[in-house]
Amino acid sequence: MNILMVCTGNICRSPTAEGMLRHYLAKAGLDSRVRVDSAGTHDYHIGDPPDPRSIRHARSAGIDISGLRARQVSRADFEHFDLLLAMDGGHLQSLQRLAPPALRDRAKLYLDFAPAQPLRDMPDPYYGNADGFDLVIRLCHAGSSGLLTHIRKTFGISEI
Repeated sequence: MNILMVCTGNICRSPTAEGMLRHYLAKAGLDSRVRVDSAGTHDYHIGDPPDPRSIRHARSAGIDISGLRARQVSRADFEHFDLLLAMDGGHLQSLQRLAPPALRDRAKLYLDFAPAQPLRDMPDPYYGNADGFDLVIRLCHAGSSGLLTHIRKTFGISEI
């Protein structure tokens, strides 16, 4: 299974979600069966590492995203990824416009995998303070937990 996390510039939300899901998969022993990547809808930061605040907050949650580099999502990603998970509704619309018609259903909202929490759009922390980055970490925990459940069901693996 291949999963792509998508936000605007690929320096805050999507790399944090990528790192968090990788962490969950490693703990579950599924990291060799699921490829996770991230990308942005825009080309603002191609080749750049995640925002230092994202790196710091992820590190405080036990996750290292410092080695990730931003890239822009492409139409070809729909051929390579089973799920392209948008951080908000605007990203989802961008993905649906970019997608080949037959593969449009691969684009979904990331937080739809966290139905117990009320937000569907993950707020962008870029222009805010530390509270926004803390919220992204909490939402990534919820999204990754739900995704792990989905992945286990897809592979026919029961939770222990």
